[in-house]
Amino acid sequence: MKPSHQQWLKRLPVLFEIPAPDPQRLLRRIEIMERDIMLPVKAVFIGMILYSFHSAAWTGLALSMSDLMVETVQFVFWFYILANVFFAAALIRAEQLPLAVVQWTVVTSSLVDGLFIAGLASLSGGLDSVLFWLFVTLIVRNAVSVPPGFSQLFLNVAISLCYVSVGALDIFRDSNIDPKLLSGLDAQPDDWGEPFVLRMAVLLLVTGGCYGAQLLLERQQIAVEEAGEFAARETQLRSAGRLAAEFAHQIKNPLTVINNAAFSLQRSLRDGKANASQQIEIIQEEVARADRVITQITGYAQLSEGRVEKLDVVAEIDRAIAQVFPPAVPTQIKIHSEYAAHFPPLLMQRGHLSEILVNLLQNAHEALGQKGNVFVAADCTRDYSIEISVRDDGPGVPPDKTGRIFEAYYTTKEKGTGLGLAIVKHNVELYGGTVHLESKSGQGAKFLLFFPAKALMKLSQT
Repeated sequence: MKPSHQQWLKRLPVLFEIPAPDPQRLLRRIEIMERDIMLPVKAVFIGMILYSFHSAAWTGLALSMSDLMVETVQFVFWFYILANVFFAAALIRAEQLPLAVVQWTVVTSSLVDGLFIAGLASLSGGLDSVLFWLFVTLIVRNAVSVPPGFSQLFLNVAISLCYVSVGALDIFRDSNIDPKLLSGLDAQPDDWGEPFVLRMAVLLLVTGGCYGAQLLLERQQIAVEEAGEFAARETQLRSAGRLAAEFAHQIKNPLTVINNAAFSLQRSLRDGKANASQQIEIIQEEVARADRVITQITGYAQLSEGRVEKLDVVAEIDRAIAQVFPPAVPTQIKIHSEYAAHFPPLLMQRGHLSEILVNLLQNAHEALGQKGNVFVAADCTRDYSIEISVRDDGPGVPPDKTGRIFEAYYTTKEKGTGLGLAIVKHNVELYGGTVHLESKSGQGAKFLLFFPAKALMKLSQT
């Protein structure tokens, strides 16, 4: 097989993979379907079964095997009621329980329902029972309540197998009935031919159809949400960019006037007064320094250039590492990277993420000096938020300085401007994220970045 065909086959499952919905949206779907709809329906269903068990015959054959099956289903029915009491309690408290517990409750409840309906169907007509349509209903219900992916397909296939068990029970029952008695009662064994195949085809088609519909709806929902986030972020970036540009313009104008005045004063002072000349030089140096700082501030607050993109987290981290630690430049600093298998795209401007990573890696480089270790890790949480950490085994940050490390202009370096980590904090918080420092003297420093899965940007309040 050609390599291109192998790559295509590897990408094929991705085409049918449905991203898990937002946890809050999934919880809301479960509450509506399972708590608000299914619980009342089950209460009515259980009441009807209780009534029918005591007032109507469930089998037209007065045979010991059928009687035994009825008694078995009636006995199991009490456990079914008890199980649903526990399921109902969990669903009523769904908002207080972890989402994983609620999901497993839904999956278990659906399997219990499928098995119990299979028992009822075997008593009320077997493969020809009208309860067959309840299996179809269960599959549709699972498509709403169960997260998309393997768990949903597995559950719906299991529901289909519950219907297969109805046929197996029929065969087992018929094999234990005297053929003469069957002929005397004018009863015939259930047909496992074309009717069964058609019903199984219906169940499998409904399973595939629900999965395909959910695939289209979830991807459409994601596209709409991403478009909204793109538009909102671009609008906020342009607005903040105009504000930053206006600020820089208003500050630079008076500095230009001061600088021109200083040059004019220097030309007029040709009488050899050293003190005046020295003061003028100091003014010029301070103006030049202020101009450099304002230029850096403009980079710190420059938001309008570039555009929001879908960024590959691993590729951006590797690019930043190559920028700070070029492969062609020999160094005794070792880079250790560890990444999760899959990441959602990060909606950011590439320049902002690059500034964040480069500043943190550069800090680690400067802290280590000539040799040491830098550990870079990235992980994706269950709700698709992204966590990135940059750690070094250098001298660390003294405890009395960790509280101010992200302040603008605060620096522990002799020639530093104090803007590197301020830029990191600003750019991370711009996208609704957070940055934290973990450090002890002599034990290195670790910077933790957290980017939420879905959070509109907010302007820095500092």
